[in-house]
Amino acid sequence: MVRYLVGAWALVCGCLAAFAADRPAAKTDGKPAPMRFEWRTEGPAVDCGTHCRVWISAIGAINETTVRDFEQFADTNDIRGATLVLDSEGGSVLSALALGRAIRRFEMTTTVGKTAVLPAVDDGKPRATLSPKANCESMCAFILLGGTRRYVPPEAQVLVPQFWLALESSYSAEELELVQRDIGKLARYTIEMGGGIELLETALRTPPWQPMHVLSAEEVRRLRLATVDSLFEPAIPQAVAGASNANALTTSAQAQRKD
Repeated sequence: MVRYLVGAWALVCGCLAAFAADRPAAKTDGKPAPMRFEWRTEGPAVDCGTHCRVWISAIGAINETTVRDFEQFADTNDIRGATLVLDSEGGSVLSALALGRAIRRFEMTTTVGKTAVLPAVDDGKPRATLSPKANCESMCAFILLGGTRRYVPPEAQVLVPQFWLALESSYSAEELELVQRDIGKLARYTIEMGGGIELLETALRTPPWQPMHVLSAEEVRRLRLATVDSLFEPAIPQAVAGASNANALTTSAQAQRKD
C-alpha cells in the first residue's frame, strides 16, 4: 500500500506541468506547426494503378484548435471508417483526449506514417507517398488509441511522455486537486479506448534525463496501441472522401465503400 501511495504521489507531482492550465506535453523548443488534416491519394498512379491507397494525413502539433479543425474537416468530408495517418510530436493533453474520442466516434483506423506530397502530374490530381518511418510522440500515443483498429509499422516509433516527481517544486492544494482530476481523465480515457493502463506506468518510469521513452514492438502490442497486423487489408474500412473529393478516389476504394 505504501509503495502504491508513493507511486501515485509521484505521478501527481510529475504530471502537474503537463496538466495544469493544459500546457503542452510535447517539445517546447520553437513553435511547431499545428496539426492539419488532408486527404491523400497514393502515387504515382502508374505504380499503384487501380489499387492506390487513400488516407487522411494528420501532421503537426496538437493545440487548442486541433479538435475544432478536425470537426470542421469531418463536416465537409465523409470520414467514417477512414484511415488516419499520424505524424506528430504531441501537444495539448486535454485536446489530445478530445481528438481521440472524436476519432473513435467516426470508427476510424489509426496508424503512424510519414506522408510526402508528390509533384503535380498532368491530370492535376495530387498524389503522395506513405512511409512507415515516422514518429508518434507524447500525447500522439493517446490519439493513436482513438482508432477502432490500430496499426503501428515495425519501422515507426511511438514515444510516451515523461511524468516525473519534481522535488524542487511546491504546489498548492488547488493545483494538486486539478492534477488529480486530470490524471483520472487520462486513466479513464486509456481504459475507455481499450488501451493498457500500463501506458501510464511506463510514462512514470521514464527518468528525467530521458524526455520520452521509445516503446518496443512488444510494448506496443502489450499496451494495445496496435490491434491489427497489417494496414489497408480488406477487413479494414478504406478512407472515402466526401462529394468534393470524389474525383480523387480510386475505383477500388469506391467499390469497397459500397460493399
